[in-house]
Amino acid sequence: MKIFCIFDRFNTRLLSTIDPMLKKYIAAAAALVLALSSFAQSSGAKVQAAGIAFYNLENLFDTIPNNPLGRDLEYTPGGSNQWDSRKYNNKLHNLSEAIASFTTRMTPIGPAIIGVSEIENITVLQDLVAQPAIKDWNLQICHHDSPDRRGVDVGLLYNPRYFKVENVTNHRLTAVPYATRDQMCVVGSLMGQRIAVIVNHWPSRLGGQEKSSPNREAAAALNVAIADSLWRIDPTIGVITMGDMNDDPQDKSCAKVLGAKKDPKKVGEHEFYNPFWKMLDDGIGTLAYKSSWNLFDQIIISGNLVHTPENQWHFLKSIVHNHDFLKDTEGNRQGYPKLTFAAGSSHNG
Repeated sequence: MKIFCIFDRFNTRLLSTIDPMLKKYIAAAAALVLALSSFAQSSGAKVQAAGIAFYNLENLFDTIPNNPLGRDLEYTPGGSNQWDSRKYNNKLHNLSEAIASFTTRMTPIGPAIIGVSEIENITVLQDLVAQPAIKDWNLQICHHDSPDRRGVDVGLLYNPRYFKVENVTNHRLTAVPYATRDQMCVVGSLMGQRIAVIVNHWPSRLGGQEKSSPNREAAAALNVAIADSLWRIDPTIGVITMGDMNDDPQDKSCAKVLGAKKDPKKVGEHEFYNPFWKMLDDGIGTLAYKSSWNLFDQIIISGNLVHTPENQWHFLKSIVHNHDFLKDTEGNRQGYPKLTFAAGSSHNG
């Protein structure tokens, strides 16, 4: 039997689009690694492993003012962030070092798949995968320009040794009153088995959680429609939906509309299991505010990747890794992620 093993790692980003009253939220964890193995190691069986990850790259913008509506001006040398080549290259270096740590004993050369969000364009991803820390992984890129009003997109990085892309589709979320990120669905073969990965960055909590919840419920409904269309074509395909959901596992968008359950025993073949729900119950989160945790950044898997016969992929566990090099070590943000910007100044996070 093959197994999935999920690991969640620390991220460094600030939720700049949420309600002004909530701007003290600090994003913490967003990368996730999923490993697959034959599990029968004691009998000498050959082990296979692959990693799957999600990482919010915290407003990864280049320094060039290339948005026709001026949405990227703050990330230019003359903008409010004084975003120049030095800061941009430092951020690329820091992000690549964080990604380089997404390894396990079974995945020593990194994940097979890394979903990403908060990227300005394909150029920033090309610059990222060329960084020395991860260049040898030979990560390939799936990217699509979304209509998002902030000018950020989602994307997918993948290692062609492990994952072979069949097709990419992008799905517009039209049931919200403003332009937001498209949902990217990448179908391919992960070490011989067909899977589909849906990469998300659901609408923010601007205006408050209750008022904005219908927008994320609409995003979850679009996820369901994508998954259902995939299963109509291939009932056996495994579906993984990942991203910054801007909601917790127990919130309506995730628990009711998407139907992602906390108990894997209650998940049907074409339903979803959320391994991060139990983690949040245990006090593990991805957003910290006054010592209280939320868990917005999730990887959710279909039931046919949980309950599987022999020689099929199977979920094992999820773990949060809070690496010290990603955290502030002093001041009122001690223990929180080290940000790119905080209190109006650059922190080289």
